[in-house]
Amino acid sequence: MEVLLSSTYFGPVQWYQKLHRAEICYVERYESFIKQTYRNRCVIATANGTQALTVPVERGETTLMKDIRISEHGNWRHLHWNALQSAYGESPFFEYYADDLLPFFERRWDFLFDYNLAITETLCQLLDIQANIKLTTQFLPSSTLLTSPSSLVDLREAIRPKHPLPDDSFESRPYYQVFRERHGFLPNLSVLDLLFNMGPEGILLL
Repeated sequence: MEVLLSSTYFGPVQWYQKLHRAEICYVERYESFIKQTYRNRCVIATANGTQALTVPVERGETTLMKDIRISEHGNWRHLHWNALQSAYGESPFFEYYADDLLPFFERRWDFLFDYNLAITETLCQLLDIQANIKLTTQFLPSSTLLTSPSSLVDLREAIRPKHPLPDDSFESRPYYQVFRERHGFLPNLSVLDLLFNMGPEGILLL
């Protein structure tokens, strides 16, 4: 199976399941940036429930995903790392992976797409996902894909925080979570939740 995905910031378990299972995964560079999506947002579990972490972006003359610049507004990197430490500091594998992930909250990236891609590549290494990732060279309208003989499955808008589209091939399999006794199992959080709680066994749930 070949899939077409939008870029994500520490994307959800569902996104990484597609990455793990697809023969080829195309990541879209030429779509228009859409706010309040996983393109610049991830959702984690905290003592008080779920929390969204959002990367601020600059809005310039272009809205193409590949051209979206990261804003330095609000000391967000420090805030995101503190939130992860607070949420997962007591999880089984946070300390084990912290050094691999800390650079993403220390170094500055200019473009959101490049930042997300570097994150994805690192998480694939940590989870032992053998992904075949290709970047799109032009925008492919959904209407074109629907009428073409291509086997490419368009999931760009199916995986989103609000009102996701039905996905019969995805089932959020329960696993240990730090705050499960308080909130019950919280499905399809950022893959960081899976990584920090399950470590090397996380890939077995993808």
